[in-house]
Amino acid sequence: MLLAVSWCVLFSANSAASHSPNLVISHSDVPAMKKALSVEGSFTDAFNKVKDKVDTQLAQAINIPVPKDSGGGFTHERHKKNYRLMYDAGIVFQLTQNERYAQYVRDMLLEYAELYPTLPLHPKRKKGKTNPGKLFWQSLNEAVWLVYTSQAYDMILSSLSEADKNKIETGLFRPIVKFLSVDSPKTFNKVHNHGTWLTAAVGMTGYVLGELEWVEQALYGLDKSGKGGFLRQLDELFSPEGYYNEGPYYQRYALMPFVTFAKAIENNQPERKIFAYRDGIILKAIDTTIQLSYNKLFFPINDAIKSKGIDTIELVHGVAIAYGFTQDTDFLDIAKQQDQVILTGDGLKVAQALDDGLATPYQFKSKAFGDGADGKQGALVIMRQKSRGQQALLFKPAAQGLGHGHFDKLTWQFYDNGHEIVSDYGAARFLNVEAKSGGGYLPENNTFAKQTVAHNTVVVDENSHFNGKVKTGNKHHPELLFFAKSKQGSISSAQIDTAYQGVSLKRTMALVKLPEINKPLAIDIFDVNSDKKSHQFDLPLHYQGQLIDTNFVLNTATQSLSALGHKNGYQHLWLTATSQPEKGLAKVTWLNENGKFYTQTAIVDGDTEALFTRIGANDPSFNLRNESGFIYRKKAAKQHRFISVLEPHGQYNPAKEFTVAAQSTITKLTHHIKGDIELVEVGLTTGQSYLLAFNRSLAKKTNNTFTYQDNNFSFNGQFKLFKLSNK
Repeated sequence: MLLAVSWCVLFSANSAASHSPNLVISHSDVPAMKKALSVEGSFTDAFNKVKDKVDTQLAQAINIPVPKDSGGGFTHERHKKNYRLMYDAGIVFQLTQNERYAQYVRDMLLEYAELYPTLPLHPKRKKGKTNPGKLFWQSLNEAVWLVYTSQAYDMILSSLSEADKNKIETGLFRPIVKFLSVDSPKTFNKVHNHGTWLTAAVGMTGYVLGELEWVEQALYGLDKSGKGGFLRQLDELFSPEGYYNEGPYYQRYALMPFVTFAKAIENNQPERKIFAYRDGIILKAIDTTIQLSYNKLFFPINDAIKSKGIDTIELVHGVAIAYGFTQDTDFLDIAKQQDQVILTGDGLKVAQALDDGLATPYQFKSKAFGDGADGKQGALVIMRQKSRGQQALLFKPAAQGLGHGHFDKLTWQFYDNGHEIVSDYGAARFLNVEAKSGGGYLPENNTFAKQTVAHNTVVVDENSHFNGKVKTGNKHHPELLFFAKSKQGSISSAQIDTAYQGVSLKRTMALVKLPEINKPLAIDIFDVNSDKKSHQFDLPLHYQGQLIDTNFVLNTATQSLSALGHKNGYQHLWLTATSQPEKGLAKVTWLNENGKFYTQTAIVDGDTEALFTRIGANDPSFNLRNESGFIYRKKAAKQHRFISVLEPHGQYNPAKEFTVAAQSTITKLTHHIKGDIELVEVGLTTGQSYLLAFNRSLAKKTNNTFTYQDNNFSFNGQFKLFKLSNK
């Protein structure tokens, strides 16, 4: 309460206009930003580009259309363009003090102030949903509009007459704040990225208009009880390490309101120490967002568009704010890759530091990012290797991820040489392409992309995890048994017994580098156990590339295709070939567009089917990508253990007409359990063998001893890779 009183006294003595701008850009930032424009540099270059763009628009008539289109349509995109133009023109006004830029923003805001009070709910709103908008089809977009527009207003406030301010605030800002808060309580108080955008928009507008009550409601919920609001979102949506519950794609999207509102809080109420809140959770979230990427693109788990990466504007702002606050030069490496300079005080610091060559290499890590507010609701595990093109293995024993989560417990993905090798479909959506369901999520997002068979994890009886129920999934999560790393690689194990009634799933994955030949291997052990009934167990693997070879005969469909099943995603898979490999090692080799071969070598028992698939069945509008995969199927079983190794090898160069090492080098794959020690031996065509040993017990991690092939071994820690004698 003391903080609120002191801030209120400040605003009773000084108008908001006298302190503008004071959101993400503060009035104390402006002199340095102006001074920077007097010399050549990347900040000046960025300013000139923005100014040129705004100058072009100033020569055109202002266009404020009556809303009628959903995402991607003309009116939707026009209103998005307008908030960006107002924001940019406001910055140009601050840095030039040329009134015509302020007048442009003023004139546009006055037109919005005439239009907004007349608007009903958007005609393309989702019927029955609690989050409709007026300018846009959902209130989320309305909040994004207000986050930017409140900053534009803040930057021209000092130039406005009292009459203009009164009309703009009465006709636009006060009605839109009421609509997003009092009139939208469920969304405003929701612990979700929609709620974050709404609270940020209302809180930032509160700072501009001097409405402390709005700020308090934004921070603590409409009733200011703390059961909702921005701080509750910081408490619940991020793990202690800064991992966002909905996954990397929505982490970068939600990052914008978190960092912009936090910056506004810091500039207006530094005594709140918002960047220290919850042990610096906002700065951790920025760094974690970067860590959740590979080759500049975010790992596409849950509802994700695969083309989103670290150059997204949300993370550009996040990196600038993080560097401005910490002066950590590793952030400059990411800023350099983003190749964008934003016109803020922190953006100036980044630009000048890059011009001075201060960037240091950002360090990507192998790490288990705990999920949930307490960090104990499973984890998202990233294993990285730096041999032959920076491999990364993503293992997902994470929580459901709310409504944007997929039913894919214990799934995995693999990346090599800058490319996706073992893939996740991501979202079935063409973002902002109006012809494809208005740019929103396609029906196949629910019928295929979210279903378990669309991922690389076990499906029981052709039913998805949690029977495809989000509410059930949100109540349960895997248990991360362990994660460990060393110079030899990384290993992790997790389990869940609630994805299916009476069935437990346990998976252990390792990414290790064989010493002499510098070859990384992804080792996979998947245990499925049923307490009473027999079941069908399917383990799919979806890959990117062209099938090259199998070491077993395929019965290929050459004249007609049929769907693999009737529901839960199976109806969207064409069955392209079948086989039943003989007992021993089954090999599937494909060629990725990176010019490398990949072979999955699996232990099979002679009673396991291999089913080859292609996405696209029952897809009348061609909404799905036609990607390939294969499934190992075990029928009528109570227990089964799927064991495999993924091996990158060779090179194919059609331009120079050469092929090297197109064949797998793995000749032996065995698995043994000796008490608490689990062993996987991999033999190569060179005659050399390697033994991965790990302690499967959580209680004992030191002084591990075991006997293998009449030899005694010992190791400390969770795992070790041994080189066996040549045979």
